[in-house]
Amino acid sequence: MSIILFIIVIALLAMIISSTVRIVPQAHAYVVERLGAYQGTWSVGLHVKVPFIDRVARKVNLKEQVVDFPPQPVITKDNVTMQIDTVVYFQITDPKLYSYGVENPIMAIENLTATTLRNVIGDLELDETLTSRETINTQMRATLDVATDPWGIKVNRVELKNIIPPAAIQDAMEKQMKAERERREAILIAEGEKKSAILRAEGQKESMVLQAEGDKEAAILRAEAKKEATIREAEGQAEAIRAIQKANAQGIESIKAAKADDAVIQLKSLEAFAKAADGKATKIIIPSEIQGMAGLVKSITEVVKDDEKNIADLIEEQVQDTVKEQ
Repeated sequence: MSIILFIIVIALLAMIISSTVRIVPQAHAYVVERLGAYQGTWSVGLHVKVPFIDRVARKVNLKEQVVDFPPQPVITKDNVTMQIDTVVYFQITDPKLYSYGVENPIMAIENLTATTLRNVIGDLELDETLTSRETINTQMRATLDVATDPWGIKVNRVELKNIIPPAAIQDAMEKQMKAERERREAILIAEGEKKSAILRAEGQKESMVLQAEGDKEAAILRAEAKKEATIREAEGQAEAIRAIQKANAQGIESIKAAKADDAVIQLKSLEAFAKAADGKATKIIIPSEIQGMAGLVKSITEVVKDDEKNIADLIEEQVQDTVKEQ
């Protein structure tokens, strides 16, 4: 009997000791009350409470929490009713205020979010509401953060999850967007045609300019070629004249070297004049006395003809024949 009583006592003591020892996990806090009054806040670690006097009134999660509230009806400044649902990111900073500041903190935040959202949206028109999400989020976060400070809650972020306008407004917005897209398409097509026409005109202009420059360069090259040909022809004629003169001089020297007598020279001179007379010469002056080759050269003082080169060739030929015969 005594052993059973001992075991019961030991079990009761173990239960009492286990109930007095508490381990607070990371990112949590325990609010402890003693005889119904706030006694303290336990942080992370091992803690021991007085049996039957102290109790853990509330276990508080210190992590950042996310609450997704259902859509709330709001009215814009231009009297458009729409549904907006919000997401609130908050964190408990003071477990004591969180435990004793408000009866239901989550419900309080939800109601405060709905009223704040109505106030903010009521100052904006429909278009501003759809395009000013960041402004709305900032205003709501600042308002909620100030309002939840007495509850030991810090609101980190507020996001508008969905903005749902009425069906008629959605249809009108879709038609407006379609018309805007068609207008942009027409503008893009017109700009494309304009740029295409400009590019074609610039291409034609550049083509004409290049063609004109090509014609100019071709004309310059033709003129230079003609000039070069004229120069070459003139040089050739000058070279031919020099060659003829040189040949005549060599013929005279050959006659002198051959020591031809006066009879032969006079005979060859008469034959040369006979051939010249058969040509195209219109006027021939023959001296009264022909003595030697010098008299022959001086006798031709004026010959007007269309081809002077033929007479020179005839004279050169007669001179060369004379030299050969000698």
